[in-house]
Amino acid sequence: MEAADIAFVVICAAMVMLMTPGLAFFYGGMIRVKSALNMLMMCFIATGISSVLWVLYGFTIAFGDSVNGEGNGIIGNFDYLGFSGMLDVEGSDALLTFAVFQLMFAVLTPALISGALADRVKFSSWALFIALWVSIVYFPVAHWVWGENGWIGDLEIDGHSVIDFAGGTAVHINAGIAALAAVLVIGKRIGFKKDPMRPHNLPMVLLGAALLWFGWFGFNAGSELAANGTTALMALNTMVATGTAVLGWLIYERIRHGAYTTLGAASGAIAGLVAITPSGANVNPMGALLIGLVAGAVCAWAVSLKYKLGYDDSLDVVGVHLVGGIIGTLMVGFLAINGDGGFAQFALQAIAAGAVLVYSFVVTWVLAKIIDVTIGFRASEEDETAGLDLAYHAETGYDFSQAGSGAVPGSTVTASADVAAGQKKVDA
Repeated sequence: MEAADIAFVVICAAMVMLMTPGLAFFYGGMIRVKSALNMLMMCFIATGISSVLWVLYGFTIAFGDSVNGEGNGIIGNFDYLGFSGMLDVEGSDALLTFAVFQLMFAVLTPALISGALADRVKFSSWALFIALWVSIVYFPVAHWVWGENGWIGDLEIDGHSVIDFAGGTAVHINAGIAALAAVLVIGKRIGFKKDPMRPHNLPMVLLGAALLWFGWFGFNAGSELAANGTTALMALNTMVATGTAVLGWLIYERIRHGAYTTLGAASGAIAGLVAITPSGANVNPMGALLIGLVAGAVCAWAVSLKYKLGYDDSLDVVGVHLVGGIIGTLMVGFLAINGDGGFAQFALQAIAAGAVLVYSFVVTWVLAKIIDVTIGFRASEEDETAGLDLAYHAETGYDFSQAGSGAVPGSTVTASADVAAGQKKVDA
């Protein structure tokens, strides 16, 4: 890397880092008020856990050369355990730049899963789940897709290779299918499909979506690891696809439900960002427009599947990240420019997506089940009903006692029947 490229990638890494608190706001506003802080913490804790594990062994598993020299394609070697020797190798400045950039992906990916489990899991069990999941699922899958001699990255059919520029398989399909596996183990929230579970703070949702949109330029364009024409194309397509996905979601929402909602606009933006992540550097702006439109409309439809199929994905991680990731990963098979599109390319994309789907689902289900039968994954019924903020953090997101009532969110004791009724509405 040239010095300018290093500076650019470090800035992009900082932008990607902002995506995790942006995700916390996005998810935090969508949850009920009594567990809003818990939702924020579920995202924030991923920053600490993944950062430590990345230095200890995560980077070397994901991006060390595949074991046995010739490359088994499954995990990297252990040359960089504890980042040992990284400061002494030739090109260490570029290696460290790449390491800090990819660390932000390792932080964000498990945080994405948290939205599916919101409102009903033990915080300590969630922290353990993150540590196990990134170690056994994310780090190896990142190696498959992007690592030296990774088997997905090395796949070829008729001269074509798998396209996943910034993480459609390794990040979004991976996290989305893991979310589904985990919710199947943990079960539904108390009152699912019976009680209203509306977002408590839609301005916070929009703020989170805006921070994610901003940070995603670093996520996508920075994945080129240089400032060049491909970077510019990816940045342009990121904007085009996201804006079109907002429209696609709102059009579907208007036809299906008769309204244009702010939650729909925010969710549509995320769907577009997800779908263009694997494909944006390999399609032209018209292709990005089509990917965004399809992602917005199809993801808007997909979020309703949880009510029909009976799984409780609290904040639509499956409908947005899994479905959006699949859309972007598969559509580039036919829309890729420079002669890369066609049935051979589509087949490669399908193989990559399918492999990650199966591995992540099976391993995540096993991990969640082990945690559930040992230390317990699910919060107690009492804590879930009262709210997880007080149960695990001894705090509340909003201090209603300042209104003079003495009411505390999630508490069963209030000083006024009127305030209690109002709090019940807010909690709902």
